[in-house]
Amino acid sequence: MLGPTAAGKSNVAVEIARLCGGEVISVDSMQVYRGMDIGTAKTSPQVRREVPHHMIDVCDPEVDMSVAEFQRAGRRALADLEERGVVPVICGGSGLHFRSLVDPLRFPPNDPDLRAELDGLQPQVVRERLLALDADASRWVDLDNPRRVVRALEIALLTGRTPSVRAQSREATAVRNYVSQIDFVAIGLDPGPELPDRVETRFDGMLGEGLLGEVETLRPRLGRLASQAVGYRQLIPVADGDIDLEAGRSDAITATRSLAKRQRTFFRRDPRIVWLPWHTAAEQRAAAAIEELNRRLSESVTWIL
Repeated sequence: MLGPTAAGKSNVAVEIARLCGGEVISVDSMQVYRGMDIGTAKTSPQVRREVPHHMIDVCDPEVDMSVAEFQRAGRRALADLEERGVVPVICGGSGLHFRSLVDPLRFPPNDPDLRAELDGLQPQVVRERLLALDADASRWVDLDNPRRVVRALEIALLTGRTPSVRAQSREATAVRNYVSQIDFVAIGLDPGPELPDRVETRFDGMLGEGLLGEVETLRPRLGRLASQAVGYRQLIPVADGDIDLEAGRSDAITATRSLAKRQRTFFRRDPRIVWLPWHTAAEQRAAAAIEELNRRLSESVTWIL
């Protein structure tokens, strides 16, 4: 399991897939969008022809692909690989998207009209309405986060299930306790103290490959979710002529470092992940991961990077 900014994760996943005759499933939340190639560090088409990848280029950037939709498509891919007797190597990415595939996460329905109505209310009003339905909601919902409060109230109004009720379900208990619904072994490569410098080097490399041009081309087509992708979001004002490239570059590097920190914290909470030290050379990272997997894996489990 590697964070989304840890360069080389796909290289390691590809080497493992080659070794076991497997195929890669990406759990990067933004690699699903066609055309967002440089900024999401997609594996090259040539490598993908050699080692099949799934959950990449699934939809156009105008489409907002929810985690629930990702879960359905990703689980179909897993089922297909299982039917063909192929080992899945899950790689990436977004912690929530990863857990949506391996854990019993359920995603309640939504209603755009109700959401718009709730978004139009003052945050204090939304909190009061939620607490009127569930006095213990603060145990399960961050009441200082307006988006989460709105979503909790939306679910309660649509389903009748308050945060406290949902938190007591068997699935929610399993998710809190990291009890998965498929067998797997997870390997994490710790990014180490040099990550901030690598983030800067990596982003400058993307700019050198033409990331700004990619953003300018995609700008009219980026939907709500795609336009929030780290790197793209910070370069959109550059493409629009509102700020200069150096300001956009600085903002993107800062945002990427923050994302990497959040993702590392998220994955570090997961006791199922075995962490290995970082090696500068991609070959060493792959060799270390393969050695650990050879030690721990049986033929029946999913391989996860």
